[in-house]
Amino acid sequence: MTHTPQGDSVALRFADRDASFPTATGTEGETAFEIKTLLSGTGLVTIDPGFGNTAACRSDITYIDGAAGILRYRGYPIEELAQQATFLEVCHLLLRGELPKPGQLDAFAAELTAQSALPEGFERVIDAFPSGTHPMITLAAAVNALAAFHTENADPTDDDQVERATIALLAQLPAIAARIHRTSAGLEPVATDSSLAYVENFLNMTFGKTEGEKGPDPLLAKAMDLLLTLHADHELNCSTSTVRVVGSSGATVFASVAAGINALSGPLHGGANQAVLEMLEQIQNTEGGIDTFIEQVKDRESKTRLMGFGHRVYKNFDPRSREIKKLAQEILNQPGANDPLFDLALQLEERALSDSYFVDRKLYPNVDFYTGVIYRALGFSTEMFTVLFALGRLPGWLAHWHELRKDPDTRIARPRQLYTGPAQRSVAARDNA
Repeated sequence: MTHTPQGDSVALRFADRDASFPTATGTEGETAFEIKTLLSGTGLVTIDPGFGNTAACRSDITYIDGAAGILRYRGYPIEELAQQATFLEVCHLLLRGELPKPGQLDAFAAELTAQSALPEGFERVIDAFPSGTHPMITLAAAVNALAAFHTENADPTDDDQVERATIALLAQLPAIAARIHRTSAGLEPVATDSSLAYVENFLNMTFGKTEGEKGPDPLLAKAMDLLLTLHADHELNCSTSTVRVVGSSGATVFASVAAGINALSGPLHGGANQAVLEMLEQIQNTEGGIDTFIEQVKDRESKTRLMGFGHRVYKNFDPRSREIKKLAQEILNQPGANDPLFDLALQLEERALSDSYFVDRKLYPNVDFYTGVIYRALGFSTEMFTVLFALGRLPGWLAHWHELRKDPDTRIARPRQLYTGPAQRSVAARDNA
């Protein structure tokens, strides 16, 4: 089978059949060819495990060039957003298409503040889970249950209801996450504080204030804001694709986001930063330290893996990793904030990047390599790390759900398969087999 570009179409020849497919070009020059008529025109389907070569939609939200290490939200480089925009501004950008002007930002923040308290009685949903339940199980269930407290905003075909549901999710997910943290730690809940900004309010609901404090430490608030920004969207990753697949059925935004949370809970997607911390602790307790660990990673017979290096998309430095490393250095260089695991991470990065084994394989630090040590410095347990990832990714999930809803080409997701099981056989013939 061959694919030959022919101007604005691609020709396919298989056995005695010929077909052509129109091409489409993206903003940055990427070219795709549409195969919507492949099955009906040729009887063929494609096999693409993991959908690594399949563009499931056209999207205006996020652009990634993995080879060049580029990530942009609606055209803005992530490095610029990290340094010059707040998470709330990034939420506005992803959901409404543009960075907000000052008056728009104030209005957007006021909308969220007005909805930040959990609905009356909803706390019982969170508190009902048994002690020891993983926070991601509680988070997904809570978002599903939130729909029951917002029945007047549950119609995915009504623009006004969708907007109210969107604001409710953005405003109330931090309160849900904070209550999960405090409940799991055996602490009394802290109410939302309308005098605090979005991220500061979340940290206050999570950790509370000591006497005399006006709010969370500004450096910690800056750190949390940046981490949320860096996680806000990442194109069609597993959880975002799940949100779109579920949304394509006409499911509510609550159901779609809950599905995304469940996808994120998998260790291959949202659990990488926890795995990095566990790896660093393993190195710390291994005789021979980093050198022994590196040799184990390079040993093909060993199952030891270098966590936090390499990425499915990036074949260069993850552009988010540089910003996070600078943040980690700023936090952990504070007086009294020494963390031996951070020092170990710095040494491991230097050692790996000077080893041709990793450089030749384009294994560079990704966004997860330093996030765990930062979350730990902020005071979060490792079980909460993926919940924080979900908080950051929420505006991206919502933006994709909105885009899907408005896309005239949207169809219910229904991948094909190539059947490889037994050919037709008879139940009656089983006794003679």
